[in-house]
Amino acid sequence: MVFRQVDRGDPTSLHEQVTAEIRRAITEGEAKPGERLPPARDLAAVLGVNTNTVLKALRELRDEGLVTFGRGRGVTVVGGAPGRAAVLAQARELVRFARRHGYRPEELARMIEGLR
Repeated sequence: MVFRQVDRGDPTSLHEQVTAEIRRAITEGEAKPGERLPPARDLAAVLGVNTNTVLKALRELRDEGLVTFGRGRGVTVVGGAPGRAAVLAQARELVRFARRHGYRPEELARMIEGLR
């Protein structure tokens, strides 16, 4: 699995960034159902955050039904995230909405970039 470090300049909280990064790995098939995730301590080192931040993210993913905690077995992926297709569908709808309101895709992209 390839994880990107969090962006400390991003206003999104660290645990939300970590949650999104792990969710992305599941969505992209880098972490498949039945596979164990690396220990929280290892994930924290790779992502450049505190172990407690990773644990908070993992609890959120557990509550979403994407991972499960097993005593002595670590954290296992149990299901796939909505996926890239769902994100693309929402993006297409946003582009259609923006066009109806007179915005070109380039303008929409700048607006989205400004949300960081």
